[in-house]
Amino acid sequence: MALKDLIPFGVSLPHRSPDTIDMGAVRYVAQRAEALGFRDLWVTENTLDRGTCFDPVVVLTCAAALTSRIRLGCSVVVLAVHHPAMVAHQWATLDYVSGGRATLAVGLGREHHYREFEVPEEGRVRRFREEVEIIKALWTQESTSYAGRFYHLEGASMHPKPVQKPHLPLWMGVGHPNAVRRTAGLADGWMGSGGSSIAEFGRSVPILKEALEKAGRDPENFPISKRVFMAVDDDPAVARRELNRWFTEVYHNPEGTDASGVWGTPEQVREKLEELIAMGANHLLLNPVSRFEEQLEAVAGVVGLSA
Repeated sequence: MALKDLIPFGVSLPHRSPDTIDMGAVRYVAQRAEALGFRDLWVTENTLDRGTCFDPVVVLTCAAALTSRIRLGCSVVVLAVHHPAMVAHQWATLDYVSGGRATLAVGLGREHHYREFEVPEEGRVRRFREEVEIIKALWTQESTSYAGRFYHLEGASMHPKPVQKPHLPLWMGVGHPNAVRRTAGLADGWMGSGGSSIAEFGRSVPILKEALEKAGRDPENFPISKRVFMAVDDDPAVARRELNRWFTEVYHNPEGTDASGVWGTPEQVREKLEELIAMGANHLLLNPVSRFEEQLEAVAGVVGLSA
């Protein structure tokens, strides 16, 4: 059985690299991924980065103009470095102009986000909860008033509203066990980060499913995903070298090549993806890290997608 018959697959749009990214590759991947039958295109947010990283809303808007069916997502937007009203407006607009194809995954962020953007870390979980509450309110209410510890609105209105109702899917991309548990009450889906290990993903899924059951939600129909940084080549040494460069130069974590990434021949990569599905993934984001056009075809072949 082809992997595509087990779960849906997303693929990363070329948007982050230690090298310059050719916009021709962005256009090709957006259109070809839709033709191949991938369910969604994904990017991430890394504003201050040593390599190239496109703004997520801008590059997804470009992809929206080039496609008509494939969904468009970002995992994750770090809410603490934005005002929630701005995030709500940007993503409602993206959902509107794309005809209802947007998915937003959000996260708390790491220490460097707070340092670089001069945001106090104190009360960051409370801040995050308020941001999520405001975003959902602006997406669904004609007039929003909010009195929180960090944010205040009085009779605020925002248009356009998302096309998707009650609002576009709001996922969380978090890894700490407490944050995974919060996902069950706050979010519409969860995606393990690409930098987290495969073992961590395996430990997080049971925590999430238990929390979903306690919240009265169906864990079998709740989106559970992982971003998978990957490289496919008939020569496993070539694949590992390309992925190791990514984890070394972009993530500054060469150990992640084997702990978090997936590399090897098509057969070896398929086996690793099957392991993630067995751990509970009902969606996977495949994220090639180089040779974007060629690797798109390779990962499509691994999961059985074709046009």
